Amino acid sequence: MRFDKLTETFSRRVARGTSRRSILALLGAGMTGAAAFPVLPVARAASGEGGHGAHPAGAARPIMASGLDQDPGDQASCDYWRYCAIDGFLCSCCGGTVNTCPPGTEMSPITWIGTCTNPADGRAYVISYNDCCGTSSCGQCLCNRNEGDRPQVRPQSNNDYNWCLGSQSSVYNCSVAAVIGVALEKGK
Repeated sequence: MRFDKLTETFSRRVARGTSRRSILALLGAGMTGAAAFPVLPVARAASGEGGHGAHPAGAARPIMASGLDQDPGDQASCDYWRYCAIDGFLCSCCGGTVNTCPPGTEMSPITWIGTCTNPADGRAYVISYNDCCGTSSCGQCLCNRNEGDRPQVRPQSNNDYNWCLGSQSSVYNCSVAAVIGVALEKGK
């Protein structure tokens, strides 16, 4: 009974102090804010223990090298030369390779690009970073390297988007780094 009286008193005070227009304005602002929510950048889940490029539970992971002198490095490590502008889980840790998606996923047709220097020959290469989509996040070997990252007004050079929006499923799994070609040298 006392709660009812308190609720009635509070409701009458609110009704006296506000108009229908102000309530409608608040509802409209809330709906506009809710409509803008999907436009926000997608935050991918952080990896578990061990930081970037770590194997689950700190277990030892075998080195994944290509075996080619002109392609040096561990393809399951964030320090691999092709990953200079990557943001996401490495497909090489998730059942795929540096160029291919894991089984059960599809490669997004839209991509962001970066330019990375190969330590074997000292040349810069254009790298296409594609998200693999269709199953839930891999959760292994998270890398977030932003070398050459551009503001979000230049989406083709920004790694903070969910690029799976161009595929049949918008569910992100992992990212690959494919070499497109040799970058042009700057004119002198």
